[in-house]
Amino acid sequence: MDTDAGRADPMQPLLVVITGVQGTGKSTVAEAAAGMLGAAVLAHDWAMSALRPYPELQAALDAMEPPGHRVVGWSILESLARAQLRRGCSVVLDGVARAPEIARLREAAEDLAARLVVIMTQCTDLGVHRSRIEKRQRVIPNWYELDWEHVQATRAGWEPPGDVDLRLEATDRWEDNRDRLSDLFELAD
Repeated sequence: MDTDAGRADPMQPLLVVITGVQGTGKSTVAEAAAGMLGAAVLAHDWAMSALRPYPELQAALDAMEPPGHRVVGWSILESLARAQLRRGCSVVLDGVARAPEIARLREAAEDLAARLVVIMTQCTDLGVHRSRIEKRQRVIPNWYELDWEHVQATRAGWEPPGDVDLRLEATDRWEDNRDRLSDLFELAD
């Protein structure tokens, strides 16, 4: 872990990316990070849910090669993050970001004199991970809940980004993970 990742000039905004496979606690960590930083959370699923009522857009996204849901969603998040960073505000992004997305976000942070912090969530216990997926109810308008088969497919093709500032394990006590997150941002009580 890069212990200086979250220790930025108080005037320098942070672009925090919370990544990992679905059901590993990204959204919980994103909400906690945003609370610690006084930042907004921009989530991939929420952004893409706004496009689901439009069948023509869904058909266009499905026709893209590779399918455009991932790239279009991250393009939207990057644009919204840039707007916040230009204002000097920190922002937290929540989604399954892979190396290409992290690279583009790193460029965005550099362009806007912000500091990029990458946090990855994981769940190494398959039984716990499956249970988390089967029990979760996110209630995102126009969105759907993933099933375990979808998450298994993501896990099979998942290559974690190489440059991660903090890794959090979903089976660890939440209080311990929250403390690690707080320590990263130097906001420990």
